[in-house]
Amino acid sequence: MMKVIFPLLFSIALGLSALTAAEPAPKTILFFGDSLSAGYGLDDPATEAFPGLIQKKITDAGLNYRVINSGLSGETTAGGLRRIDWILRTPVDIFVLELGGNDGLRGLSPAVAQKNLQGIIDKVRAKNPSTQIVIAGMTMPTSMGEAYIRDFAAIFPALAKTNNATLIPFLLEGVGGVPEMNLADGFHPNAPGHKIVADVVWRTLAPLLR
Repeated sequence: MMKVIFPLLFSIALGLSALTAAEPAPKTILFFGDSLSAGYGLDDPATEAFPGLIQKKITDAGLNYRVINSGLSGETTAGGLRRIDWILRTPVDIFVLELGGNDGLRGLSPAVAQKNLQGIIDKVRAKNPSTQIVIAGMTMPTSMGEAYIRDFAAIFPALAKTNNATLIPFLLEGVGGVPEMNLADGFHPNAPGHKIVADVVWRTLAPLLR
């Protein structure tokens, strides 16, 4: 009896080992942002904010990636630069940089914001040169004035070009300035708004995953 059991157990162990070897660990997509990524004001940010919706799209597509949401409400580019070293303790394959909006709404210098964002990118690349960088573009409301809006919006394509990164031209396309897609504050997407944001991000992100 024992002569039969041991070969059988050995065969099962080999089979399990082969199965494990055939299933590599998922790659990591990290969303590093502010309240937009964090899902401010939503009932369940983990599932309703656009990073969580991206994870659902990934799962539905059968792709071997996991999403980490490192959005922090109120985060500025300077705060992100201070925080990034701690975040990069986790290996990252695709880094989605969604910062700058709070700088813009406070009227901070676009040049300083660009310098801080470049500093974040430099730290990501220093940690792992092969990490793919995705930059989420942003613009400001008309109340900020034409010159400021122009200078601020130019930050993101310039960074993408300099760093050979992938650009999402405008993260809030179809959502920004649309009352029914935002909370009462007019700045943060509601749950339907986040679905549109997820679709905007997915258009850019999906080709990188395949």
